[in-house]
Amino acid sequence: MILPDYAGSALSDVLPSIGVALGADAHREHAQAGIDLPASRRYVLLLVDGLGLDLLHAHADDAPYLWSLLAGPCSRTLTAGMPTTTATSLTSLGTGLPPGRHGVVGYTCRIPGSNRLLNALRWDSQVDPLTWQPHPTAFARLAADGIDTSVVSKRAFARSGLTLAGQRGALYRGADSAGERLAEAVHGLRSERSMVYVYDSDLDATGHRDGCESDAWRLQLATIDAFALRLRKEIPDDAVLVVTADHGMVDVAPEGRLDVDAEPELLDDVGVFAGEGRLRQLYCRAGAVDDVMARWHARLGQEALVVTREQAIDEGWFGPGVDREVAPRIGDVLVACLGPLAVISSSRFPLEVDLVGLHGSLTHAEMMVPLLVDTGRMGARV
Repeated sequence: MILPDYAGSALSDVLPSIGVALGADAHREHAQAGIDLPASRRYVLLLVDGLGLDLLHAHADDAPYLWSLLAGPCSRTLTAGMPTTTATSLTSLGTGLPPGRHGVVGYTCRIPGSNRLLNALRWDSQVDPLTWQPHPTAFARLAADGIDTSVVSKRAFARSGLTLAGQRGALYRGADSAGERLAEAVHGLRSERSMVYVYDSDLDATGHRDGCESDAWRLQLATIDAFALRLRKEIPDDAVLVVTADHGMVDVAPEGRLDVDAEPELLDDVGVFAGEGRLRQLYCRAGAVDDVMARWHARLGQEALVVTREQAIDEGWFGPGVDREVAPRIGDVLVACLGPLAVISSSRFPLEVDLVGLHGSLTHAEMMVPLLVDTGRMGARV
């Protein structure tokens, strides 16, 4: 089990540290001492969804450029936040805050005061993203410091609740193909002081569908590696390229899937079943937390860590502090899979049933991500 390192070595520290490297004074109070990046007037941050550190180690031959950066003196490893899921991690990256502050505490979570779920990737028309996540983003702080700040991602995400929650304040540059992403990244660096964030989701999608040990995943990693190298060649020599990821991934075989629909007693006293396969959040009926804990402990044993909301908060899963408004969004009981296990519900979350690659929990494979730095100056990589 790996707990997030929110004291300077987490995904939430990346943009504040880039802000300091760009000379943005407003970021100094937000940046921790853990990430020391080279000073520059231009930065590109490429986030490869699903590129865990363990996967990069295991498939170095498929990603020679990215692998070469891992040995650089400014490159390092980071932890994602908790849960290790895209919605939470992208909001941590975009706000510079841990989940206990920004409030996107999972792929799905209960909307307090109701039995409805917020799916953070699709959002909910009745939930205002600016209310759910009220803090200024790191993008907005960069822009307020006079830095030309852009987000390059798919057009469909431009006005999504998740984008508004974690990326507002930047100019959104819609780009659906690799060529468009390259072109928009170059255009975003035309100002003297600029920062461009580029998001690529294809590796994660391939892993979910085919597994992160599949030939399709390896070939997609090779495609991402070529894209990152071409991005380095296309952007100005004085721009610094940083590559990171939002989480890793593990494959779970069909026999490793526990379907609660087939064991309905596991949901006795559970009012709302949320989260995702590797990290379930259970919202219990009043007074039933101990019984639910005991039931899940007995069923899963050493295959999962079963804790209460209070224990997870005390142990720092969601950061050094959890805002009062955020705490009720976290499940009363959390089930973090440690073995080759996924907890699914074929009726409640049918789209998860056929996924091969999964993430969300606290294992090294899911939690650890690379931070790769290429300065580009005279071909130097630091």
